[in-house]
Amino acid sequence: MKAHEIRELKTDEILRRIEEEESNLVDLRFSHQLKELTNTAKMKTVKKDIARMRTILNERAQVEENKEKEEGENA
Repeated sequence: MKAHEIRELKTDEILRRIEEEESNLVDLRFSHQLKELTNTAKMKTVKKDIARMRTILNERAQVEENKEKEEGENA
């Protein structure tokens, strides 16, 4: 999933997708341990997707924090 696609999603949708991807990652790790996983690169892709989503959530939190600070200074 690309960053611009993630930015188009709402925050609650991103949180839901993070949960889905984390459970998917657990399944992939389990399959890998059982030697059933043929495409191990999928694990790396899922980890990076989770990291991208968390990064965008952190960016949104920082923007909100900065808005609150500016409103506090202007009051």
